[in-house]
Amino acid sequence: MSGTLFDRLGGEAGIRSIASDVVDLHCANPLIAARFKNSDVGQLKQLAGDFFITGSGGPQIYQGKEMAVAHQNMNISDNEFMTVVDDAMAALDKNGHGDAVKAEVLYIFYSLRPEVVGI
Repeated sequence: MSGTLFDRLGGEAGIRSIASDVVDLHCANPLIAARFKNSDVGQLKQLAGDFFITGSGGPQIYQGKEMAVAHQNMNISDNEFMTVVDDAMAALDKNGHGDAVKAEVLYIFYSLRPEVVGI
């Protein structure tokens, strides 16, 4: 593998497409859709894209909340977290990414788990 994860995901355009698909999948997924019912989907896609662009080695553009602060008092369960991960993997599949890239993304998700689940 060469370059950053940002590059392997297709740069900003590729990551924006993935983030858009992830949010769409979350909003349609009966296990977690209620969490997004009153969300501004456009803003959510923007923030998700910004977060992943920054976290994957791209430009430092994310200016949202820290993960623990953003998920505080949401009491997200392990099952909900795994559903989010499954949706992200499906979005990566949809955007043509293979197992090596998916493994890198999976690692990132699991590194964030303590800042999201049960807080």
